[in-house]
Amino acid sequence: MSHLTGKTLALLATDGFEQSELLEPRRLLEAHGARVDVVSPDGKQKIRGWKDKDWGDEVQVDVPLSKADPVAYDALVLPGGVINPDTLRGDSKAIAFIRDMAGAGKPVAAICHGPWLLAESGLAKGRRLTSWPSVKTDLTNAGAHWQDAEVVVDGNIITSRKPDDIPAFSAAIAQSLAG
Repeated sequence: MSHLTGKTLALLATDGFEQSELLEPRRLLEAHGARVDVVSPDGKQKIRGWKDKDWGDEVQVDVPLSKADPVAYDALVLPGGVINPDTLRGDSKAIAFIRDMAGAGKPVAAICHGPWLLAESGLAKGRRLTSWPSVKTDLTNAGAHWQDAEVVVDGNIITSRKPDDIPAFSAAIAQSLAG
């Protein structure tokens, strides 16, 4: 399970990320041999997840966003939760990082409420996407073609709906990097 050895992924998050949507893709992608850096704009050493309707565990930040170079990463992962993407979509540096990664043709993967960041960054228009159901209207208003599917891949954009989809989501990310 080391077909991603030598690949480095950025996992962009801040406080309020859906805990399973950060930890489980990171674990699965690292099991394939990838290095996964948690990148956060907060300048903090740790960010706190959201789990079961309350605050969850803290996660170490590997790279502050101000020092994260899109050239150094092979892909970008955007976990959901409501708080995390809602906070990040108001951060111009986070949006620029997402645009730079997508503009370089690198995979950008978003799950649950994470696709809000695709809408905010202008990446939703004309794309086939999925998300948590309540984000559907926001994505269609941003010009996306929303689908209710476990995982949707449209070029370099990968989206999934919810934590139950994490295995398929992570597999799609790994496939996009391996082949």
